[in-house]
Amino acid sequence: MKFTIEIRLYATLQSYSPANAACYPIEAGTSVGKIVEALKIPKDQVKLLFSNGVKCELGTLLKDGDRIGLFPPVGGG
Repeated sequence: MKFTIEIRLYATLQSYSPANAACYPIEAGTSVGKIVEALKIPKDQVKLLFSNGVKCELGTLLKDGDRIGLFPPVGGG
């Protein structure tokens, strides 16, 4: 079964954003981690993960219409 999700990448992760981020196709049973792998984002570059505005983990399974947000580690001075 095919679903679509919305992918939002922030700060330094924006360069990994696919052209179809607003309507990204996935298979049923796809996890957030599989999306990170598919976009070739190094896992050490992803610090915060959100699904529909709620903090989640790489193993979180996605559903049709979900919106995921990925943030890199934040540095400061």
